[in-house]
Amino acid sequence: MSPAKKINVKPADGKLGILLPGMGAVASTFIAGVLSSRKGLTRPFGSLTQMGTIRIGARSEERFPLINEYVPLAQLKDIEFGGWDIFPDNMFEVCTKAEVLETKHIEAIKEELSSIKPMPAVFSPKYIKNITGPNQKTGTLWEKAQALRADIQNFKKTKNCARLVTVWCGSTEAYCKPSNVHATIEAFEAGLKADSEEIAPSQIYAYASIMEGVPFCNGAPNLTLDIPAFLQLAKEKGVAISGRDFKTGQTLMKTILAPGLKSRMLGVAGWYSTNILGNRDGAVLDDPANFKTKEESKLGVLDTIFQPKVYPELYANLYHKVTINYYPPRGDAKEGWDNIDIFGWMGYPMQIKVNFLCRDSILAAPLVLDLALFSDLSQRAGFSGIQEWLSFYYKAPSVNEGNVVEHDIFIQSMKLKNTLRTMMGDAPVTHTDDAVEA
Repeated sequence: MSPAKKINVKPADGKLGILLPGMGAVASTFIAGVLSSRKGLTRPFGSLTQMGTIRIGARSEERFPLINEYVPLAQLKDIEFGGWDIFPDNMFEVCTKAEVLETKHIEAIKEELSSIKPMPAVFSPKYIKNITGPNQKTGTLWEKAQALRADIQNFKKTKNCARLVTVWCGSTEAYCKPSNVHATIEAFEAGLKADSEEIAPSQIYAYASIMEGVPFCNGAPNLTLDIPAFLQLAKEKGVAISGRDFKTGQTLMKTILAPGLKSRMLGVAGWYSTNILGNRDGAVLDDPANFKTKEESKLGVLDTIFQPKVYPELYANLYHKVTINYYPPRGDAKEGWDNIDIFGWMGYPMQIKVNFLCRDSILAAPLVLDLALFSDLSQRAGFSGIQEWLSFYYKAPSVNEGNVVEHDIFIQSMKLKNTLRTMMGDAPVTHTDDAVEA
């Protein structure tokens, strides 16, 4: 296959500011990891942008550069951190209370963590009932949106950043569906001025970011970006957006295991998944309305991988159950159990048991980094709107109208790397012919 024409990607000159709505366990773990890595104290394991390589040309050529040497990504040393939270604790205090990281790791970067403090947040008890905090913005929704825009402008100026990216690390909001207020940007702005209860806090952050030309990544299953108003606005403003819901823990395992079972044409009669976790996210998800938002995100994975309409004998009768249970003693150390009832030759049944004792924030932190760096790259490459090539990082990937969601992590990985190859003018790798020219 002939090489594609190289895209004119602007260089990653200057500092990149990463803004985080929701500066709890995930955000503080992410910040601590970057600070620790750039001091050489730890390694950024789990991050494709920092640890991953990419094959260029035929396998026999043995060209496997690091991704961050192949495409022009912002460097860790050039990152500034900011964000918003309903609690005023600085990042050292948050790391200490979250109990995700060991004391030795936190103390080694205490000064840097202590200097990072959240700005007052936009919050609504309608969308999150089980927690609240004192560090909140006041005024109408329109005034709050303008205050967020001012925060973004001030942060960029104060920290002398050349570019910004926003990554939602806040809690899962109560389930909602698009309404008339989400149909156009004019309707959305009218809704802000009318204090519409149909506008969620996450949507106000997305609006402010896109209006300021800042890429937005939705790390929760909220109805944040997936509304006509923002799809229109992102295209008009030339802003890269992506979502939804960081792919960590149990769903990560599903998108690894399910494609393997399907590739061998093994049937699945049932897949039962249950979780316990005790962090702030667990407390929020203890409310049925918030759990429904997460449930919708988790349940969609298997159907699109297994394609029951294409393979009815194998998957049409699959029973899929997901539960999440709040268990405070466990903290951030989430535990997920899966029971998978499969069948094979002549219909004989078998079972797979998975017990994943994971750390939610440890799995999510490198995704925050990669999404921020790749979203910044997207915008410098002139990409705008939904970045489907970043589906690799999400439980319920946003796609453009008319496109089918892809959940198979191996296909997602290939799409991501082929997008990078296309940016740099190299031929996509199809694995059909190792002698293909680059």
